[in-house]
Amino acid sequence: MFDLSLDQLAAWITSKCWSRVALQMPEGVKSSATDVIDGLSRRTAASFIVIGDPCYGACDLCPDHREYADGLIHFGHSPIPSLPAGDDVLFVEMRADVGLGGLVEDALPLLGDNVGLLATLQYLDLVPEAVRRLEAVGRSAAVGEGDSRIAHPGQVLGCNHSSAASVADKVDSFLFIGEGDFHALAAALGTEREVIVLDPVRRELRQTSERRERLLRQRFAAITAASESQEFMVIASSKTGQRRMQAAEEAAGLIRSKGRKAYMAVMEEINPSALAHYRVGAFVSTACPRVAIDDAGMHPRPLLTPPELEIALGERSWEDYGFDAIIGGE
Repeated sequence: MFDLSLDQLAAWITSKCWSRVALQMPEGVKSSATDVIDGLSRRTAASFIVIGDPCYGACDLCPDHREYADGLIHFGHSPIPSLPAGDDVLFVEMRADVGLGGLVEDALPLLGDNVGLLATLQYLDLVPEAVRRLEAVGRSAAVGEGDSRIAHPGQVLGCNHSSAASVADKVDSFLFIGEGDFHALAAALGTEREVIVLDPVRRELRQTSERRERLLRQRFAAITAASESQEFMVIASSKTGQRRMQAAEEAAGLIRSKGRKAYMAVMEEINPSALAHYRVGAFVSTACPRVAIDDAGMHPRPLLTPPELEIALGERSWEDYGFDAIIGGE
């Protein structure tokens, strides 16, 4: 389904004259790790080592790969322009070998006259074709430019929907090409526009409005529960691209200004087992917003994002609910 570009990778390794190269892969690509190593070993004189820790994005770029190898190949994600990686790192973006079928045409009754196009990295190559099809039937199509955290027009990350926000005032709705609902929900909450999911793998269309309302009910429940807490643990991420110490400090300061206790922790993996040790009523995560929102059902105590903390402590109204995002300068 994905082109791993082994010949190009081998040429890059050979041009650097490196003897050992580290490979970093997201969970869905790790099953190909041994095939990649075998293929590159046949093409080069280098040896290879896999970075086995979980990898969710370019924000997870291994910070100490130079301890293990001369260079790093990072699979499955685009670079984050505002976080320079160095010339010893190569990003293999990987595009999915799928087509649109007739899904754009099927989506027309769900879309307005002015449509914004969005996609995750694997499906960005489908955006120009979707634009052509929309314009062929008289619809206006817009592809937005993101901030300095976004590498490609129309691209959305789990932590950043700025490419949608940049054209939100020009469109009636968005067509998101990708799998899953989180990225589409981030754009829907961040722009207050309807987002239709075009899933080219499952060959289906989904509206986000019902899922959006269900998510908001879940977040309201978490915020309400956290509002009763007198003790909070504020968590900062140690991941290179999710490290927001200033946001964590500000959250802790807000909690203390309300006469409540705030503790702080730095973690790489934020999950129920990591949080179970701490005797506080609620947590605040300044890491990727997916940690608090996507995994909400797994946490026995409320886990909020910084904007949700503001609602819980009365600094922001529920009507002003905002989706947390990591912006380009952070």
